[in-house]
Amino acid sequence: MTFGNRGPAGKGGAGYGFAVTHNTIVPFCETSIESDPIVNFSELTDYRSLFGRALRLPLCLLPKSARMPILQGPLRGKRWIVGSSNHGCWLGSYEYGKQAAFAASIRPGDVVYDIGAHVGFYSLLASVLVGPEGRVFSFEPLPENLAFLRKHLEMNLVMNCVVCDVAIGRSEGVAAFSPGPASTMGRLSQDANATLSVRTVSLDAFVFSSAMPPPNVIKCDIEGGEYDALLGASTLLAKYHPTIFLATHGSAVHSRCCELLQQFAYQLKSLDGRPLDESSEILAARGEPFSK
Repeated sequence: MTFGNRGPAGKGGAGYGFAVTHNTIVPFCETSIESDPIVNFSELTDYRSLFGRALRLPLCLLPKSARMPILQGPLRGKRWIVGSSNHGCWLGSYEYGKQAAFAASIRPGDVVYDIGAHVGFYSLLASVLVGPEGRVFSFEPLPENLAFLRKHLEMNLVMNCVVCDVAIGRSEGVAAFSPGPASTMGRLSQDANATLSVRTVSLDAFVFSSAMPPPNVIKCDIEGGEYDALLGASTLLAKYHPTIFLATHGSAVHSRCCELLQQFAYQLKSLDGRPLDESSEILAARGEPFSK
């Protein structure tokens, strides 16, 4: 599958990444594009430099409630609420290397699970990629994020996405949830004083007890709960072996996730070009050996 409007994944030139085609993880070079490349506004506006801070000033003047068209990439023209997340989302350059690999791994008609959907950037992207015959399931427990997620889907007339207001874990039940200092940092918690309780469900229960369609692709980014989510999907992984985009949080969780996925015969590759044990962004797939 080709992905138009790919941007550079590294500094100062053409980037690279990995995508899954026919269950094989293959490298892609982002100079092979079908239209203008993505401009990496995140690098241009690096707050650590004086130039970057100057470029960010006009962005600060935008009302948080403003609804902007996404400027580039596969979501170009879709509408986005400025204050829902960082400016890279509506600028179209948010996690642009991961965006490219994610887009190249999804086909029309696929089923995608977005675990830790936040305000819906990857859910919206997946809804475009799977087309009208595909389906997207967005899992997000935090009420503030859910409001933005639903609004983004509504604003863009998305009809192929189901929002599930639950947290994914190793079992069904109710758990304490810590919202965190930012909307991207909420997580399940053992804190008895937590003010928020959320429903939890395992992916195995979701698929096999609720008769939901199994995923072809999973994106999982849940602030340290990744191992429990994978453990609660053991039957699903063994039977359907979906491609997984996994963001891990902490070295212990990272190691446990890698070991578990390898037990299910997954091949693992970092998405950022670093050695696997130094990266927190993993692409996991079953199938033929990695292409060289």
